[in-house]
Amino acid sequence: MAFVLLLDIGNTNIKIGLADGGGLKNSFSLPASRDYTADYLGLLLLQILRRCSCEPDDIEAVLACSVVPGLDPPLRLACTDYLGHSLVLVPQDLSVPLENCYAEPTQVGADRLVGAYAARELFPAPASIICVDYGTATTFDCVEGRAYLGGLICPGVLSSASVLSSRTAKLPAVSLETDDSFPLPGRSTSVSMNHGFIFGFAAMTEGLCARLSKGLSQPCFVLATGGFAPALSKVTSCFDVVRPDLLLEGLRLLYMHKRSLQG
Repeated sequence: MAFVLLLDIGNTNIKIGLADGGGLKNSFSLPASRDYTADYLGLLLLQILRRCSCEPDDIEAVLACSVVPGLDPPLRLACTDYLGHSLVLVPQDLSVPLENCYAEPTQVGADRLVGAYAARELFPAPASIICVDYGTATTFDCVEGRAYLGGLICPGVLSSASVLSSRTAKLPAVSLETDDSFPLPGRSTSVSMNHGFIFGFAAMTEGLCARLSKGLSQPCFVLATGGFAPALSKVTSCFDVVRPDLLLEGLRLLYMHKRSLQG
């Protein structure tokens, strides 16, 4: 199998990965912008490929999931003009093989479906899975068997911290890092805010996972992804596993599934 180029396009970041049949080989995280043109995206993808000692001819397919519809047309054009491949958007061009139990299935974000699919494919044994994704928003997505049940959408860690700092003149930016395993009464504003965010989101995660799991079949497995997941895993024990590149892996698995169906 040749390489597959994978893109997870979010509101804050664009994650780009290069994978083959054995798994993800390289990954990059870049700031997202709604102003990117087809030329910019095409040149960016070429630069990333060449950094990985790869050329467009080495690519078998380009897959993406996107929650920024305005970037879809220039990205399609960039893939055609610069890579010589048609972009495969999930789920528009390639459906996710999970039963979608949302009342309005088309309203589910592509990232949530791909994450739920990846979680189930990687961990087929547990009866239920809660997939917690720390992105622009914090989402809790529930999978039972091969069904995507829905979930919860909560404020995001970085977006909440950014809003608080930008709207309060005397409050500093927070680092969202700590060496402490439990919250301390802050003796400075920075420590007070840092511990408030880190342990506040840890407590929210623990409480919501405990409450959600009561309505799910047991055993219930909790998986965390997103940029803040590794830091948060240091102060909470509610995660069974942390997979920061879960969505890129989900796109790779979707492509492998498609190839298997085609024989």
